[in-house]
Amino acid sequence: MAEVAEVAPNGYKVASTFSGAGGSSLGYRMAGFDVVYASEFVEAARDTYAANWPGATLDPRDIREVTADDLLRLAGVAAGELDILDGSPPCAAFSNAGRRAEVWGKVRKYSDTSQVVDDLFSEFVRILRGVQPKVFVAENVAGLADGVARGYFKEILGELKSSGYRVAARIVDSQWLGVPQARRRLIFLGVRDDLGLDPRHPAPQPHRYSILDAIGDLVPTEAELAENRIGKYAVGHEWDKMREGEGKSDKYFSMSLPDFNKPMPTVQASHGQPGIAAAFHSREKRRFTIRECQRLCSFPDDFILTGTYVQQWERLGRAVPPLMMKAVAATVGEILDETN
Repeated sequence: MAEVAEVAPNGYKVASTFSGAGGSSLGYRMAGFDVVYASEFVEAARDTYAANWPGATLDPRDIREVTADDLLRLAGVAAGELDILDGSPPCAAFSNAGRRAEVWGKVRKYSDTSQVVDDLFSEFVRILRGVQPKVFVAENVAGLADGVARGYFKEILGELKSSGYRVAARIVDSQWLGVPQARRRLIFLGVRDDLGLDPRHPAPQPHRYSILDAIGDLVPTEAELAENRIGKYAVGHEWDKMREGEGKSDKYFSMSLPDFNKPMPTVQASHGQPGIAAAFHSREKRRFTIRECQRLCSFPDDFILTGTYVQQWERLGRAVPPLMMKAVAATVGEILDETN
């Protein structure tokens, strides 16, 4: 984190909405951006954000209560002056791993709250229209562009374009952007019409990092091993029947023993729950430790995770991998450079 703090500033300002524990904000800081505003409603996520950036402007309100004028005032900029408006509106109902259309528009558990979350993209659009940043970046689940959700995707795309932006949307995989984890995310990227520039996404890198690259030098403590052993659970018995590299068991769809010479499968927010089927350590009968998961999500070793084990895992599982956002931010920085 000290190395991140020493990155030379590029002069550009970012306002972050739906900030979570700060994965996106960390990525922007890695790329030299100044995060001048962050908004997060979930208290446990906000605690982690504040622990890593004490003194940051961190708005605790439900985004539905935040006006564009509020954001501009707290960020210290006028309408049209902000360089980037960033946001990851929760759309878990559209995830391919979820129940999709069955739960759209319904109040459901989200982290430590219960609320309707699949309407939050409209709140992002509302703030976008009032703030009028030069560029916006909106990140979401890849499932938003698939199957029955595609109609909603087209509506969002239309709303973003009608807000005065040239918009491109692409599914980006974090394993090709420096993260030792396969995580497909939909990235909307828009450049304000008056700037006369087209949006573009980062090019894939030529090399992928493996699980072994990321955690090969970590030695778990006895406490970590005790906390993560799965032998007493049904998934532990299933582990005995599987080999490294098997994608899923016959009994548990979400269970896998990943190949350590390849990137980690997607780290999911729910997989910190004891006994739940997940991507387990392939060479020892246990879950990955929080420290291992932290690296597999591309967070620095000294990034502070607050709360219980389950909450820490959730923070990592919900976060945008920082190195993924660093790559997106660097590309956006090149676009902004062209406006000067």
